[in-house]
Amino acid sequence: MIGVLQAGMLDSPYSLAEVRVLFELAHDAPMETGRLRAVLDLDAGYLSRILTRLDADGLVARERSASDARKQLVRLTPAGAETFGKLDERSAEEIERLLARLPDEGQERLVAGMATIRRLLGDDGGRAPYVIRPPRTGDLGWVVFRHGDLYAREYGWGTDFEQLVATIVGELDFSRDAGWIAEVDGERAGCVFCVRQDDTTAKLRMLLVEPSARGLGIGRRLVEECLLHAKAAGFKRITLWTRDCLVSARRIYQAAGFELESEEKATENGLEVTDQVWSRDL
Repeated sequence: MIGVLQAGMLDSPYSLAEVRVLFELAHDAPMETGRLRAVLDLDAGYLSRILTRLDADGLVARERSASDARKQLVRLTPAGAETFGKLDERSAEEIERLLARLPDEGQERLVAGMATIRRLLGDDGGRAPYVIRPPRTGDLGWVVFRHGDLYAREYGWGTDFEQLVATIVGELDFSRDAGWIAEVDGERAGCVFCVRQDDTTAKLRMLLVEPSARGLGIGRRLVEECLLHAKAAGFKRITLWTRDCLVSARRIYQAAGFELESEEKATENGLEVTDQVWSRDL
């Protein structure tokens, strides 16, 4: 369906292997031929034939390494860069046409499925990628549910806390407030909201990161997004309410420049807690 088994990729005279060589050289050149062979996992003789053809077409240039005459460096020529650019644009257009028939939910499922395949086959790609996006229909109900469920499991807080979160969510006005949802592999993994307190003060509210997504930097990134929005919206100060037992969240706030303003003892579902207010100038 994506055309990689055709004789020429993207209606060009070049095979998949030849286009892969152009791709690598477009993103990391000049490149030593031994490294190029290792990156693409190609036979030395096969790569040599590919480079000979691309050289004859004026797309690549080869030269001896100045530091080691035994090694050969290869790079794209201006004609090679232009050729790759056209192929890259054509590839993006074909993928766009392929995905255009899928609704947003279908595209998200496709991307999540591809990530699952890579993970199951042992290619985790390093740190899991994540997406930060505005809230969509269904997200606010998830925010209330996850706050209630997660904090009940981890800290023993009850329905009163869940009702508090539901009240905050119910008072959101997206003509003045903003929020962000984090996704990992197409699944919701975190959230945060920036709420207007008064003309000069904003409030960071409902920061949450799923346990399965902790350690990816999502909490820090969500807080950064909130601060950037508050500053761009003209607020001079931002505050937040948290509890001293939320150690990881407090570290994120401190790293972002928040300072403890006040604290007081309280109870939550019969448990003693310490409420805290943190703030910083923008």
